[in-house]
Amino acid sequence: MDDILNAQRQHWDNSFSRNSDMFGGAASAPAQWAAVRLQHEGKSQLLELGAGQGRDTLFFAANGFAVSVLDYSASGVAAINAKAEQNGLASRINLTCHDVRLPLPLADNSVDACFSHMLFCMALTTGELQQLSREVLRVLRPGGLHIYTVRHTGDADYGRGIHRGDDMYENNGFIVHFFSRDKVALLAQGYQAAAVEEFTEGRLPRRLFRVTQRKT
Repeated sequence: MDDILNAQRQHWDNSFSRNSDMFGGAASAPAQWAAVRLQHEGKSQLLELGAGQGRDTLFFAANGFAVSVLDYSASGVAAINAKAEQNGLASRINLTCHDVRLPLPLADNSVDACFSHMLFCMALTTGELQQLSREVLRVLRPGGLHIYTVRHTGDADYGRGIHRGDDMYENNGFIVHFFSRDKVALLAQGYQAAAVEEFTEGRLPRRLFRVTQRKT
């Protein structure tokens, strides 16, 4: 199983290399929502996990945030770096190639907020997700927000393809971990109670949760 999950890094690298704008250039709706929420609370130091090719990263930086990016795809990190340079935003973005299954390379209480769009529904086991959630809690400042999105078990692709353990299914080479509300609650341990909103995205459409939780 570890070999199957580890192979996702190369699959994402190859996909990003073939398509420089795999998800388009516009910021995602969750990122736009998060920016408004964070600006309202005066939170400007942002950690973004699993930034892909940077469509949300560039949006956050252009709107005044200092963004620390962690992503395990070297080609994705290179793409974000090139776009940041082209758009004059490199000074606001700190990029690191990092596997989130390992401890986050940030100090305790060092960021105002953490954002990720579908990183938590990648090929990560429930145990790895619990560890990651604890790591995010560690690096957030008191009162900091953790905002993430995941595809949920009401999605049309749930249960289709090759079952890879937990609620993970592989289709077209990509493994997705689908969330129930119980899984959201499990990962919210240590935070204030999570606020969960449902939304849709894309042509399928994908069905997702947007989760917002706060460090006490």
